[in-house]
Formats: sequence, C-alpha cells, structure tokens
Amino acid sequence: MLPWRRALRALAAALLMTGALTLTPAAHAAPDASSAAATSSSGWNDYNCKPSAAHPRPVVLVHGTFGNSVDNWLVLAPYLVRRGYCVYSLDYGQLPGVPFFNGLGPIDKSAEQLDGFVDKVLASTGAAKADLVGHSQGGMMPRHYLKFLGGAAKVNALIGLAPDNHGTTLLGLTKLLPYFPGIEDLLTTKTPSLADQVAGSPFLTKLNEGGDTVPGVRYTVIATKYDEVVTPYRTQFLDGPGVRNVTVQDLCPVDLSEHVAIGILDRVAHHEVANALDPQHATPSTCLS
Repeated sequence: MLPWRRALRALAAALLMTGALTLTPAAHAAPDASSAAATSSSGWNDYNCKPSAAHPRPVVLVHGTFGNSVDNWLVLAPYLVRRGYCVYSLDYGQLPGVPFFNGLGPIDKSAEQLDGFVDKVLASTGAAKADLVGHSQGGMMPRHYLKFLGGAAKVNALIGLAPDNHGTTLLGLTKLLPYFPGIEDLLTTKTPSLADQVAGSPFLTKLNEGGDTVPGVRYTVIATKYDEVVTPYRTQFLDGPGVRNVTVQDLCPVDLSEHVAIGILDRVAHHEVANALDPQHATPSTCLS
C-alpha cells in the first residue's frame, strides 16, 4: 500500500473510532434521539434551528455503509453549520443485534427511514424542501426515495460523495473493512444492503430503469479517481437534466483522497458540497479550499 493511502486509512479509522467513543448503549436503541443529544451542542441535529433567508432549506446528511449519523460527519456537519445551515443526520439500515455499524439493511427499507426523517426535519424547520448530502450508499439510496417514495416533492438537491449509483462489486465493498475495525464478522451474517449494492442487482436494475434522475431535483456527484470501492469511479456519475458530475482531481490535481476520505475529511469535496447547496454564490474550488 502506498504510504499516503496508509496514512489516510489510519486517519479515517481514528476519526471513526473517536466518534464511536462518544456513543453509549442507549444510542443503539434510539439512534435519532441519541444523535440529536450527541451533536446538537455542535450546532447540528438542533431541532430548534430555523433556516435563514440566505439558506432556506435544511440539509440532511446520509451516511454510508457501515457508517452512522455522527462519525461520517465530524468534519462536514460543523463546516456547514458554520456557513449558516440547519444540519441534520440520521441513522438508517440497522440490523438487529448489530450496534454502531449501520447502512446494512435492505436499501428500499432504508429509503423509507429517510422518508420519515425528512418529514420530521421539514416539520421542525417549517421548510418546504430539504437538500440531501450523502456519502457512498448514502448518496445512492436517496434516489430510491426520490423516485419511488415521493421524495422529489420534498427535496431540492441531492449531492453524492462517492455514491455507488450504478453499483460496485462485493470485492469492492470489502475494501471498506480496514476503515471499520471489528466489522469483518458482519460479513458472515445477513447483510442485505451489500447484495443490493452489487452491480446488476435487482435493486439497482429497478433504480436505474427509465433514467438516473427525476424531474425537479438538482443532482451533484463528487468523485475521486482514487476510489478503490466504487470502480471504475466514473460509474458513480449520473446522466440527465440538472446533473453536475465533479472529479476532485480536476479541481486539485494533488488531491489524494479515496473513497472514505472524500466523504469525511476532504475540504475540496466539502467546498463543492457548499457550492452545490448554494450555486448562486458558488466560488471556485481549489487545493486551498
């Protein structure tokens, strides 16, 4: 393994484990309530937040496979809060008896959880629509919500960081394991979302039939050419009106982020998220973003 990739994996694992230490057993029993308690002091998952005229839509963050509502967003959530957004994150895809590691259940059922969470956020904020930002599976799963569960009426934009929009291989998904210590044993249990994410699965075939997008929603895909999980990385890109596909190395040639890093700590990618949330005030993304 190249030294920079080893360093990124170590940093990513450290961030994830730091977040794990903040979770209690009660967090696994009531993920939405615990997420609010764990993060509202940092300004996110604050259900007293009211969107401003400058940022009229709340932002819902959707974690990836093996992730959770806190660890995936330790950098991006505060970054967006500082920019004046009302920011929320959910846990989804939990398996019985599996704490902390989420995003493992059937993806269509996870989309139903997202549906309920968006309704909760809209009711709390009084906003008509939300913007969604998802990493990995979290950038792809919301497309089911938009297409089949009426989400397009409630969502202005979907921004995917390294989303597996057209699937990957099971071998590719196993490359997530070094970032999540102790997760290997879960591969011996039933993990429906892994099967759903394999290219050519019935879930993905249905999702992508008739086009990648639905009318009325803006889509942004932010990818890295060093992605080792969703390969080839260009399979992440979407086709259709209202789509912008971005490769971070086109903005910063020395950006070395891979699949996990682009979601949790890549400032170039995060600046592109901010641009996609507020395109009228977008500024160029560079290596110094």
